[in-house]
Amino acid sequence: MKLKHLYLVLSILGICYTWYYNIQWFQSVENPTFSKFFSDAQVNFAGKSFGADLSVVVLTFFVFMTSESIKLKIKYWWILVPLTFAIAIAFTFPLFLYMRANQLEKHN
Repeated sequence: MKLKHLYLVLSILGICYTWYYNIQWFQSVENPTFSKFFSDAQVNFAGKSFGADLSVVVLTFFVFMTSESIKLKIKYWWILVPLTFAIAIAFTFPLFLYMRANQLEKHN
C-alpha cells in the first residue's frame, strides 16, 4: 500500500470517528446548535485543553497547507479550510496529505 493510500484511509477514519460522536451529541441534546456544541466542549479544563491543543494544530496545519499548496500548485486546497471547521481536522489534514502526495507524484 502506498503512503498516499494510507492518508486516504486515515481521512475516512477521521470523518467516521469524529462524526460518530458528533451525531451522538446531536441526538442526545434537546436544542442541538453549533454554539451549544462548542460551549459543551468547554465544560471543564480537559475539554478546554483539547480545544486549545486543536486550535494550535489547526493554525499550524493552515500555515503548512497554504505554503505547500502554493509551492506545489495544488488545486482546490482552499476548500479544506471550511471543511476543517464543518467536518474535522481529523478528516482534512490526512486528505491534504493525500492531495500533496498526488501532486508530488506528478512532479516526479
